[in-house]
Amino acid sequence: MLRFMPVGDSQTIGSAGEHTWRYRMWQHLRTTYGGPFRIVGPRETLYDKATDTPDSYEYADPDFPRGHLAGWGEGWFHLAPQIAEAVRTQRADVLLVSLGLIDLGFYTDADGTAANARAFISEARSANPRVAMVLLPVIPNVRAHTDAPFAAEVARFNELLAKAAADLDEPRSPLLLTSPPPSYDVHLDTYDGTHPNASGEHKLAAAFADAMHQAWDLGEPYAH
Repeated sequence: MLRFMPVGDSQTIGSAGEHTWRYRMWQHLRTTYGGPFRIVGPRETLYDKATDTPDSYEYADPDFPRGHLAGWGEGWFHLAPQIAEAVRTQRADVLLVSLGLIDLGFYTDADGTAANARAFISEARSANPRVAMVLLPVIPNVRAHTDAPFAAEVARFNELLAKAAADLDEPRSPLLLTSPPPSYDVHLDTYDGTHPNASGEHKLAAAFADAMHQAWDLGEPYAH
């Protein structure tokens, strides 16, 4: 049985009332993956904007395996120290990772963020030397449209993440860098320039699903 663990920031945890891309991925795997699988993670909740706390269970459809390791305002910086325990306790086989925007926005520059990404990879492997990781670059966001220095940091980090994936990839613990979601538009696929709406959720799930199908022949291409 493959155990998939979504890892990410606010785009991954989602907020009250949403389906989340995690739900879309579960739906996709349920219909296209031929073997048994589980969605795992030490957390299950959404973020509640009204109370500013990550304790909501108000999913648009709560009837799915809601495990994840994601947090509103958390990045590589926060989750690198936590990933080994999560991988170990959840027995995760595949990490679906979407991180970096928060780091670059508030905590570290591109080089520091890339160093934390490398530390995350090392820590995950310390818990499971055969863990596979699918890494999503920082996707388009409204700040990068209006803040040129920030956009440059995002572009540099994405280059460094690709280099890390190439440098650290190994047969027993593969690292897979997804392509940015094609046609992702901050005006059409988010509700605030950053966080995905329903179409954005589908596009994020598709980025992971299509990368795994193309590289590993896992499942099928994502059906939009």
